[in-house]
Amino acid sequence: MGVAVSNWRLARAVSKEGQLGVVSGTLLAVVQSRILQQGDPGGHLRRAFDRFPAPAVAERVWNNYFVPGGIAPDAPFKAVPMPTLTPSAAFTELIVVACFAEVFLAKEGHSGRVGMNLLEKIQLPTLPSLYGAMLAGVDTVLMGAGIPRAIPGVLDQLARGEAAELKIDIEGAAPDDPVRVMRFNPRTIFPERIPAVHRPAFIAIVSSATLASTLAKKIVGPR
Repeated sequence: MGVAVSNWRLARAVSKEGQLGVVSGTLLAVVQSRILQQGDPGGHLRRAFDRFPAPAVAERVWNNYFVPGGIAPDAPFKAVPMPTLTPSAAFTELIVVACFAEVFLAKEGHSGRVGMNLLEKIQLPTLPSLYGAMLAGVDTVLMGAGIPRAIPGVLDQLARGEAAELKIDIEGAAPDDPVRVMRFNPRTIFPERIPAVHRPAFIAIVSSATLASTLAKKIVGPR
């Protein structure tokens, strides 16, 4: 599941063989922003962006990062903002469109199943990442590196077109510190009419029977 290792090409090849092809959702905003700055070799992202259900959003992302012909080999890439509890609209759009494009390309031209892998410990981009993948029809969400007990409930909310929130774990926080929450509303992408999306299956990646038992007891929403 390394960044840009389990990409749409690998997932598509696995899926076409009848298995679950899985794309890594980690840092997709950075990966795709750099592909755009390299001139989108092969035109694959342009093809995916053209299918995004909010064309104006996809075009804003494209115009912000695409460099015709690509940047010079010794030129630095344009930086992507760091995730925060209150991300800008532009950064949220980038995450949603990037995750949509990755899943769209993995599913393109066949009827096999495609999943997306995310890490529980990288929480700030999770909500827009899930929604972007769901817009592209992702079949399964896989998540490890923690206890992702809130994710099934989040998937339910996003599938209904509702706003979702996720408690953010803060290392070193005292018990009386205020709870930090990340929020995402589909209406930030679709202010008028929210499209219907499929609720994907959820698979938690666990490393011990104790963790599996804890997750089964504390999970929010159906599996």
